[in-house]
Amino acid sequence: MSPKPGKSRVRVVPAAGAVLYRKDGDSPLCAVVHRPRYDDWSLPKGKVDAGEALPVTAVREIEEETGFAAELRSRIGTTAYPLKENTRKEVTYWSALATGGDFEPNSEVDEIRWVPVDEAKRLVSYPLDRKILSRFDDAPRARSVLLLVRHAKAGRRSEWSGDDDLRPLEKNGRVQAEMLAPMLRAFGVTRLHSAPRVRCEQTLAPLADELGVPVSTEPALSDEAYLDDPVAAVSRLTRIAAGEGVAAVSSQGSAIPGMVRDLAGPAGLDVGDASTKKAGVWVLGFDGGTVVHADYYPSPLPLF
Repeated sequence: MSPKPGKSRVRVVPAAGAVLYRKDGDSPLCAVVHRPRYDDWSLPKGKVDAGEALPVTAVREIEEETGFAAELRSRIGTTAYPLKENTRKEVTYWSALATGGDFEPNSEVDEIRWVPVDEAKRLVSYPLDRKILSRFDDAPRARSVLLLVRHAKAGRRSEWSGDDDLRPLEKNGRVQAEMLAPMLRAFGVTRLHSAPRVRCEQTLAPLADELGVPVSTEPALSDEAYLDDPVAAVSRLTRIAAGEGVAAVSSQGSAIPGMVRDLAGPAGLDVGDASTKKAGVWVLGFDGGTVVHADYYPSPLPLF
């Protein structure tokens, strides 16, 4: 929609950050950073580089500012504030588990403190950071995470004369698959599973090559298998989620919304009809067999 006459279009500067935490028994310790340029205490964050998806930005900025590698968990929310006339900065935050690293003072951050959530709320300089920390504190903690990925673009079925199970990705689909790899890595994916369709397997192939791991075939997670036995499909997905490390599962456009609804409904999560675009991703957090968060990402494409 065009701006109304007499009104200037507001330029949005996208950014990403996180409540970076590490485990301290049953309670998390959160990282709060001091920026000498502003003499403030804040959560790690930064602007999106050209060609980046927001989750990739969040992980990169965490490492640049704190020295710690991290795996994203649930999406917490987005804050916005004006930078100058007709310009607004929008920062999307995740919870992010620190997986290793060491802090060294740098040009952006000269001190980091690992503190309980309540102390972090008192330490940060800005109300918007306190709001994000409160949401982090209120959110349930997932014990395991699974990413459910719809296959990338594979052309029209009507234009493919062979066995539909063998229909491959088209050119744009191969680009989507390449761009999915860093986005899936941002969530710490180490295990790959796919419905028995070439297009599903090819969607995870770039990440499989990077990780040097195979893509396991999952007959129970195709469209036809889900429609035939949805209970078996959801049971298999839950067992995959319970394995060691974060898993990504590539499936199809009927099975994915069905499985997401089947898991989210009993947990009281509103996911709507759970429609999933090609190369779209659901990040599902589990506590045992119960889904505690379900975040949807419609595309791996960068913002600009």
